[in-house]
Amino acid sequence: MSFYDFKAIAISGDEVSMKSFEGKTILVVNTASKCGFTPQFEGLEKLYEKYKDRDFVILGFPCNQFGKQDPGNEDEILDFCQRNYGVSFPMFSKIDVNGKTAHPIYKYLKSELSGTLGRKIKWNFTKFLISKEGKPLKRYGPTVKPENIEEDILREVQQNS
Repeated sequence: MSFYDFKAIAISGDEVSMKSFEGKTILVVNTASKCGFTPQFEGLEKLYEKYKDRDFVILGFPCNQFGKQDPGNEDEILDFCQRNYGVSFPMFSKIDVNGKTAHPIYKYLKSELSGTLGRKIKWNFTKFLISKEGKPLKRYGPTVKPENIEEDILREVQQNS
């Protein structure tokens, strides 16, 4: 099994196969619009802009499970992200990342890479780095700022390029 075996609903409502990102280094992030970590959108967008032409993509998954910090609908979430942070990387429909209703992508990522709370996602802006082959490589907690993982991203985008 690999990351490419999954599908998700884009924030636009279209189903997207993760296979469409095959061959790219991927950073998966559960996001929220009203969280203390929300300013990380700025750093994420900078990373995306810097490396998107080198087969790197960020996939944002809004989540309202932590303190109800993303209560809006998909249109409101997308508008907020674009207006306030210029987000241009792919965003998906709101999902759950923990519990019985957790999205299959998150069930898979958590089973591959545990965190400080075991398999549970601790909070918004937990990040997963995935190789060009679809293998989860590293998990970063919410307090890890995007700029602090740039070295890992650079190492991955340089492989096979």
